[in-house]
Amino acid sequence: MPDTTIKKVEAGTSPRGEMGQRSLVAGKRVSMRLWIDEPGGKLKEPTRRDYETVGYAISGNARLDLEGQTLNLKAGDSWLVPAGAMHQYTIIEPFTAVEATAPPAEGHNFECLPEGVRDWFEDFLAAKFAGVPFEAFKEEMEGREQTAAFFA
Repeated sequence: MPDTTIKKVEAGTSPRGEMGQRSLVAGKRVSMRLWIDEPGGKLKEPTRRDYETVGYAISGNARLDLEGQTLNLKAGDSWLVPAGAMHQYTIIEPFTAVEATAPPAEGHNFECLPEGVRDWFEDFLAAKFAGVPFEAFKEEMEGREQTAAFFA
């Protein structure tokens, strides 16, 4: 049976993420986020993510340094940051943009969890979204410390 779930998220009341973004709607395979008037002169740390990002600039200017290439972003531009690519944004003037990530970035931000728990939880979500039956997942993960605690 196909998934018929629909969702709506209003930007004005959407939750803010740890990087300042507004988290918009998210599905099982893609999510959206909105950056509103990111301040000019802001240099974000170089990073590498395990999800793919596509973006669309609504207003302002930014520079994206991506694996030795430089993209100057302005209103109307769109871009792609491949999964695993080292990249860094520099906000030149207040910048507003919308991005979509696949798989959903929100499902991959477990930095606040201890490493062993984070790895276990990421494996759990990967199995869930791959359609692995819960009992099969539980059996496969049986020897891991976090599994014993989870099912206690």
